[in-house]
Amino acid sequence: MVSFLLKSVLVVVAVFSISSLAQASDPDILSDFIVPVGSAIDGNLFTFNGTRAIFGSVIQKFSVTKVGKAEFPVLDGQSVSLAVLQFPRRSVNLPHTHPHAAELLFVVEGSLEVGFVDTTNKLYTQTLQVGDLFVFPKGLVHYQYNSNRNELATAVSGFGSANAGTVSLPTTLFATGIDDQILSKSFKSDIATIRKIKAGLSP
Repeated sequence: MVSFLLKSVLVVVAVFSISSLAQASDPDILSDFIVPVGSAIDGNLFTFNGTRAIFGSVIQKFSVTKVGKAEFPVLDGQSVSLAVLQFPRRSVNLPHTHPHAAELLFVVEGSLEVGFVDTTNKLYTQTLQVGDLFVFPKGLVHYQYNSNRNELATAVSGFGSANAGTVSLPTTLFATGIDDQILSKSFKSDIATIRKIKAGLSP
């Protein structure tokens, strides 16, 4: 009886431990911050100026400037990162997901049509103006679209991870080598259409 009770307790503890690990975005660190190898510890370590030049720049296609731990190493362990999204007229940030973090988007210029799809396949949309914020829940498919023919749009997104990760659906499905036959059956289409889509996504 004691052995069965002990095993049950161990199973419950293991399940809760695995569950808490699966829900965590970034591992907790045991220090105030992580110093990248070879870096001096001064104000420069905590400063990123790679976004200075993008404001006021002229862009021809959708552009995203990421500021995660790859670009700003001191973010490692801080469970936070940022991206600046620039939308020319009539441009879209293709449907994608961030597997490691939710996204909080803040419109700073123009307007954006945004949306995400939940796990019941329900679509939630909104048109955002300057000063509006919108949250895209962690891991769910979402997009942003500047439908305006005359104005640019700019947004800043914050993430609850130093590495939110991005999975672009068009690229993942059509530009990674998945067999044409599998895609044609999945999308109830013909192989010629699948190949046309793939050609349109090639660089």
